Amino acid sequence: MNYWLVKQEPESYSFEMFQKDGKTDWTGVRNFTARNNLKEMKVGDKVFYYHSGGERTVVGFATVSKAAFPDPTTDEPQWVAVELEAGKAVKTPVTLADIKANPKLAEMKLVKLSRLSVSPVTKEEWDEIVEMSK
Repeated sequence: MNYWLVKQEPESYSFEMFQKDGKTDWTGVRNFTARNNLKEMKVGDKVFYYHSGGERTVVGFATVSKAAFPDPTTDEPQWVAVELEAGKAVKTPVTLADIKANPKLAEMKLVKLSRLSVSPVTKEEWDEIVEMSK
């Protein structure tokens, strides 16, 4: 199993909207590194849902429910999407400031490549953020 973080501005598609929908196709990614990360996602992989913009906070969990397929929002064949299934909200949101303040998370892609909308998370980083969210 692999672990991931996806970012979305809450004004565009909040975690609450995602939970209401139950599942969503993660479309519209137009960054090659983020696209490559989408291609690596497998069914059952765990995902943090992160509100970007002004919030900058891990707010919930999701699971990959369908691996990479052609992104239906474009005719360009190089872009892909995945389907995500909504999970529970975290009990305590974990802010970017909290993450940056934790030395165990200093190498996290969210910290190092802050503009990346889909990024891998190590098992150790996953476990640390889960612990912080309790």
